[in-house]
Amino acid sequence: MSLFGTMKTAVSGMGAQANKLGTVGDNIANASTTGYKSASTSFSTLVLGSGGGNYNSGGVMTNVNYSISQNGPLQSTQSATDIAIQGDGFFVVQDTAGNTFLTRAGSFKPDDEGFLVNDGGFKLLGYKYTGTTPTTVINSYDGLVPVNISADGMTATASTSGALTGNLTDSAPIVAAANLPSTNSSTVNVDQVSTLKTSVTGYDPLGNAVKYDFYFSKTGDGEWEVSVYDSAFASATGGFPYSQPALTTETMSYDDLGKLTNDPATILIDDTNNSTSITVDLSGMSQLGAEKSTISKGSVNGNPAEEVQSVSINADGTVYATYAKSSPRPLFQIPLADVASPNNLKVLSGNVFQTTADSGVVTLGFAGQTGFGTIASKQLEQSNVDIANELTEMIQAQRSYTANSKVFQTGSDLMDVLINLVR
Repeated sequence: MSLFGTMKTAVSGMGAQANKLGTVGDNIANASTTGYKSASTSFSTLVLGSGGGNYNSGGVMTNVNYSISQNGPLQSTQSATDIAIQGDGFFVVQDTAGNTFLTRAGSFKPDDEGFLVNDGGFKLLGYKYTGTTPTTVINSYDGLVPVNISADGMTATASTSGALTGNLTDSAPIVAAANLPSTNSSTVNVDQVSTLKTSVTGYDPLGNAVKYDFYFSKTGDGEWEVSVYDSAFASATGGFPYSQPALTTETMSYDDLGKLTNDPATILIDDTNNSTSITVDLSGMSQLGAEKSTISKGSVNGNPAEEVQSVSINADGTVYATYAKSSPRPLFQIPLADVASPNNLKVLSGNVFQTTADSGVVTLGFAGQTGFGTIASKQLEQSNVDIANELTEMIQAQRSYTANSKVFQTGSDLMDVLINLVR
């Protein structure tokens, strides 16, 4: 056995334990880092050929592993843009150079331009909300853009659809043709029985409010006429005659059970003056016996020009903007990414990961789908480091390092004995 070989083996052992202490130090240092995945050191033997009664000491090799697939505990926060993944998956993020990475660190905050950026300086990526589920592509990030909540910008959305729900009384008297709202005559009598009036507010492309007056009048058994006017052109008394004709007039037909038979059960308000076109669903309008006709509920989409007051993120990853006056509006949908072997991802600075040949290709999906977890708002995933375990590992590494140093020291002492033999 070579004394030099023994000393080299001891150096190999000390180096291996130093690597282990390095991972322990990183783990303890990042015990409070959001989404951090602990590192561990595994050992394997390095054996040299021996024979003829001589033993050649080898050494030890180390390999660093990351427990990326092991989830950390969740902690509640007060920020609506803090998000965590419960289950499998990663957020897709982008650095300032446009490179794409994966991360579990969901501590996102809006920067001065409205982009959601985490503590590592990476922008969250998502799909712009279009009302339909985006088509994801395997091994590609096509269609993803940085999520921008435009907190300081003014936004307006033109109305495109609406709905009315109510009942037109079956016992209403029939209105004479000359007194129908469609004639735009001053003789129209709005008594809420034979002629029912209601108004709905929509918005033009600039966010200006436009009030539309709806009139429902009975024209025959099971037949009603609906006419829509722009209230801006009403007379000084707020009614007929209007200075402009009706925007639309349609006939509504009912069967013996009081159900609307129109197909489709919609009317189209084509308002060229305000550059809007609104499809109104009337399928919720029945004709049943009642004292008078009523409208129980109405709605129309669109919003006025106003600033975003706050942002919320749902469990399915949809980012909603909340306004001061109008209803929340979806802006983006955040996808989740996953790979076949998460523990083989390459770990980079900033608590992000990069795909490798061993990790497999990226698959994109959405929270709640098969193979993906859900998104928890106002929560952050903590580090999966176990401090007690790390301290134990540190003591073990220290003991092994000391033992290896003793082997080295003993080899050095034996070398001194050999050198002294010639003196």
